[in-house]
Amino acid sequence: MSLDKTIQFNVSELKSDDTREILHSVYHTLENKNYDAIEQIMGYLLSGDPAYIPRHNDARNLIRRINRDEIIKELLRVYLQGE
Repeated sequence: MSLDKTIQFNVSELKSDDTREILHSVYHTLENKNYDAIEQIMGYLLSGDPAYIPRHNDARNLIRRINRDEIIKELLRVYLQGE
C-alpha cells in the first residue's frame, strides 16, 4: 500500500453490506419458522410493526438495527441495478 495515495472510505457500502446480511438472516429465520418471508418483511416495512418478525435467532432485534428507509433503499438498488 502506497503512502502517497489517499484511500476513500465509503460508509454507504458498509451500510449496504450490513443491510444485506441482516435481510438474509431475517429471511432465512422466517423461512425456517415456515412463514412467507417476503410477506412478513413487507408487512414490517409497510407498518413498522416489529411483530411481523419473530424473536427467533434475534431476527426482530437485527432488523430493527436498520432504518426501514435504508432497507427499502437497498432493495430498490439491488432490484433496479440487477446486483
